[in-house]
Amino acid sequence: MVKISLIVPAYNEEKYLPSLIDSVEEARKYFSCGPSSIEVIVVDNQSTDDTSAVASENGCLVVQEKKRIIAAVRNTGARIAQGEILAFTDADNILHPETFNKIAKALSSPKVVGGATGVRSDRMSLGIACAYAIVVPMVWATGMDTGVVFCRARDFRNVGGYNESYLFGEDVDFLWRLIKYGRGRGQRLVRIKKCKAINSTRKFDQFGEWHYVRLVFKYLWSLIIRSYTIDNFAHTYWYSDRESAEKKQ
Repeated sequence: MVKISLIVPAYNEEKYLPSLIDSVEEARKYFSCGPSSIEVIVVDNQSTDDTSAVASENGCLVVQEKKRIIAAVRNTGARIAQGEILAFTDADNILHPETFNKIAKALSSPKVVGGATGVRSDRMSLGIACAYAIVVPMVWATGMDTGVVFCRARDFRNVGGYNESYLFGEDVDFLWRLIKYGRGRGQRLVRIKKCKAINSTRKFDQFGEWHYVRLVFKYLWSLIIRSYTIDNFAHTYWYSDRESAEKKQ
């Protein structure tokens, strides 16, 4: 019986997937319910590299999703998942060895509706630290976090999964709806302590150490003068490489 389904959205992730999968295998060894109780689903969002082959060769279940929206990619994985618990993480993360034990323990409580492990960067700089400083107060204020996000499969379905009308921020929207759903049943969202995933800083490598801070201020300024839309932001930051690949085809 599958206890936890780990769902990994992936677009051209052949470089990062091996490290994630190695960390998953390590966490499997420590899982109290046994390694076979974990399934890993890699949802390939029309990659042009060997993402699917790498995932398949490492024992992952691979499924394809053509829709170029991250929420749709996550939902596709959730639809075929067999686990009673769904967990979502990015392909460039590295999991903590106790991840699955901590998730199972958190959801063994009827007072918990779901949660996240949080992340720490694989390196640090002043620009990255400032980016974290922008995000952390929102995490503290809302209780929402990233890393490995998890909930019961039935609750995922009951809240409607991820909203596919969102180009980005679908994770925040999902957790907010999960919070409201749990609140009505006396449940809360939790942030697991001492189990953070390690997150790649490849966006900082690609766009520069201060790019996130600049993007935030650019976006806030756009709300005043409306010269830079939400779609502009999303396409630049998350979808530009995919759109470039499509144009070359």
